[in-house]
Amino acid sequence: MNAKEIKELCALGENSKVQFKLRIDNPSKIAAEIVAFANYRGGTILIGIEDKTGEIVGLSYNEVQQLSRDIGNIANNSVRPTIYLQTETVSVDGKTILVVNVNEGIDKPYKDQSGNIWIKQGSDKRRVVENAEMLALFQESGSFRPDEKGVRRTTINDIDMMLVNDYLVQSYGKRSDEFGLPVEQVLQNLQIMTWDGRVTLAGLLFFGKYPQMFEPAFVIKAVSFFGNDMGGLEYRDSKDITGTIPRMFEAGMAFLNANLHSVQAGQSFNSVGKLEISEVALKEILQNALVHRDYLIQAPIRIMIFDNRVEIISPGGLPTGVDVESIRFGKTKQRNPLVASFCAKTMDYRGLGTGIIRATKEARDIDFINEEGSQFQVIMQRPSNPSTPRMTPYSNIVAESMPEYGYGNQVVNRTTPDIRALCPALGKGEEENARRVLEFCRIPQGILEMMEEVGYKSRTSFRRNVFTPLLEAGLLVPEYKDKPNSPKQRYRTANRWY
Repeated sequence: MNAKEIKELCALGENSKVQFKLRIDNPSKIAAEIVAFANYRGGTILIGIEDKTGEIVGLSYNEVQQLSRDIGNIANNSVRPTIYLQTETVSVDGKTILVVNVNEGIDKPYKDQSGNIWIKQGSDKRRVVENAEMLALFQESGSFRPDEKGVRRTTINDIDMMLVNDYLVQSYGKRSDEFGLPVEQVLQNLQIMTWDGRVTLAGLLFFGKYPQMFEPAFVIKAVSFFGNDMGGLEYRDSKDITGTIPRMFEAGMAFLNANLHSVQAGQSFNSVGKLEISEVALKEILQNALVHRDYLIQAPIRIMIFDNRVEIISPGGLPTGVDVESIRFGKTKQRNPLVASFCAKTMDYRGLGTGIIRATKEARDIDFINEEGSQFQVIMQRPSNPSTPRMTPYSNIVAESMPEYGYGNQVVNRTTPDIRALCPALGKGEEENARRVLEFCRIPQGILEMMEEVGYKSRTSFRRNVFTPLLEAGLLVPEYKDKPNSPKQRYRTANRWY
């Protein structure tokens, strides 16, 4: 730091990163300042400056020597864990200032000798008393991971073993009963369960039967608005998306596909076209929101679609040591490593820190807003194309017939493709059943669920009249390409239907 920088800081006054002290009259107060900076984002204490006015007073040679020793002793004896400080002296118009630099700590939370935990709040500091704030500090240091904690009131009965076995077969080539160990021990080794018999948060969110029964805030709230203001009372479409993280991801992408336009982009007349915002970018941003959100914050992920933009907002700002500029270059820090490890084996997530890079390459008109400790917001602009009609997501149906999508009694309309033209092999009079199956499979479903949805009793008839024609026409696609004949196979609606 040089004289010019100190003058500029004095002119601006104290803030969350800079504190002025004329002398050290109370060592315990200095210890509290050091603790607050270490628990926050680091900061600088300038000694020799009047704190109320910012006047540069300066220190004598002997005062500098004594204060340097005092500061070192305070950091060693009055702060736990010990903090190592950097000090320097700067001459400003012939007056000597002692500069004390406090780095952000890596062993949070730091405490003073009385056991008090302090954190910065604007130009002042405050004592941390809430358990959630203390856990957040432990989380930042990596000594506490919310995704590994056991969820209250959960037991092995809340785990969907079909999902677990699919995961194990894909990852290890074995089912849970083929390891030669009790199932409980297998689940504990995978960190799906804790050693005291509860389901971990990550285990619940990937393998739980009903995750939101225990963690109701961990959902996606999706809304498509008329206009560009979220304050309006009318909207095209809304949905509370629940389930496991893979299911929420699929349903979130289905919502985006249903409410965004497809454009030809130089393709032939008969092609389905490409989504107006890169689907690759949307996938990367939504996956990042689900994986890297702060699970200490009881709040949903939000998808908001406006006429001119799409916003995806995840609870919690970027982790300590990461900022907007660094993530653009691939810097990453896993806040939820267990969630990330499950995600890497069940979804397209790679965990290499390249997701944001791919998103920015695919969708260049993209902005990131990091509200520290609050939320991380991604804004993607929609291309301006006023000639394109804006269509609501579903086709002339009363949405109450589809409680899975939570539309209440709202009637929504859209001009839909001619399904007979797209799928001429459909059985006679099966057009409506085929449409219902395609709407139902926006979230991947099994054949039995499809039959129940349209009231079919015979699997053979359903396959011949509805399922196989849709599959061969490419309107339905398997969720797992390597398991075409598995009874656990699920199928989703292809993008070309929307």
